[in-house]
This record gives sequence, structure tokens and C-alpha cells, in this order.
Amino acid sequence: MTTTPSLSDQSAAALRRVPVQERSAERLGRILDACAELLDEVGYDALTTRAVADRAGVPIGSVYRFFGNKRELADALALRNLDHYAERTAARMQTLGAPDWRAAVDGALDEYLAMKRTVPGFGLIDFGVPSGGTDANHQVADRLGEALAGHLGRPVDAQVRRALLVAVEATDALLQLAFRTDPSGDPDLIVETRSLLHAYLAQHFD
Repeated sequence: MTTTPSLSDQSAAALRRVPVQERSAERLGRILDACAELLDEVGYDALTTRAVADRAGVPIGSVYRFFGNKRELADALALRNLDHYAERTAARMQTLGAPDWRAAVDGALDEYLAMKRTVPGFGLIDFGVPSGGTDANHQVADRLGEALAGHLGRPVDAQVRRALLVAVEATDALLQLAFRTDPSGDPDLIVETRSLLHAYLAQHFD
């Protein structure tokens, strides 16, 4: 099923040209969906813009209308993933009712795990290209900070934002280990990850 993208400002800035018509946006969605599917099938190194165009059923020129190369294409997919993750996490927090930072953090972790297990291409490129040298985790921490601020009804200051970055970095490393150990995510390592998050963040939120 093709996903027509809802672009954040950051995602739009990553494109050569921002789609303004519904048909163009739908085509961009097909291109990103095709990229995600092929990542699962062939990996990043073997990914080509020609293969993406063929899978999406569009001329190769349509790919280059939005992206200069496969790296830009993969970066745009990573940003779309981040947008979707932030939307899912914020929606999850809205269901919690009373402010509860532990439940909010659990929800953020659960949404990541759900995407890791079900979203095409996410296992290889979640929020950044492998060995891409980008600071994707800074962006994740910022988006989580925004969601938590909305849920808790209080701003996230620099100290808490730094704590969230540490938590994201630690979670990233532990979940990489969990999914190397078990393709579905080693349940014991996930439990340990959750415990670590609660213990570390308690000093900033309790």
C-alpha cells in the first residue's frame, strides 16, 4: 500500500523539489515505499535508483526529480520514518490520560519496537543511513522531548534534553544488540533496556 507522505519542514528540506500536487506527492510516496522494500531485499550497498524506479513503476527521471542519488533517497526515507515515529509516539502519549513519564517512555519504546518489526526497510535504516555520519539520535531526542513536554505539560530544559539524548544513544546500542541476537528482538535484552531507561531517567523526572 502506497503511503502519501506528510512532510515535516526537515523532510521537505531534504528533497530537491517539494511535491505540491497530490499526484506528485503520491509518486514520491511510491518511490520511498519502493526504497524501503528493496532495502529489506538487497540491502543498502546493492540498492540502486534504477531498481527503486522500476519497483515504484515510475521513470528514473521521477526519482532524480526528488533525489540526486541513493544516499539522498535513503536519507529522505529515514526522515519519513522519524516523522512517522514522532506522530505515533505523540498519539500514544495522548491515550495515557494523566501525565506519567514512565508510561510515556514505555510507549515511545514500544512504538519503536513495533516499527522495527513491521515497517519495511526500518530494520536497516530507521532514522539514519548506516555509517552515514549523521546525528540522527539528536533528532530523535529532540522529537521525544517535544512529545514528552506536551504530555507532561512542562517544558524540557537543556539538562533534560541532554538526558534524553543519553537515553536514546544507550537504547540504540542495546536494541542493536537485541536485534542481532534475535531477529524479533531478544525479549530479555528489551526488558533490560526498559529497566535502564526507567532507572536513568528517574533522576530527571521524579
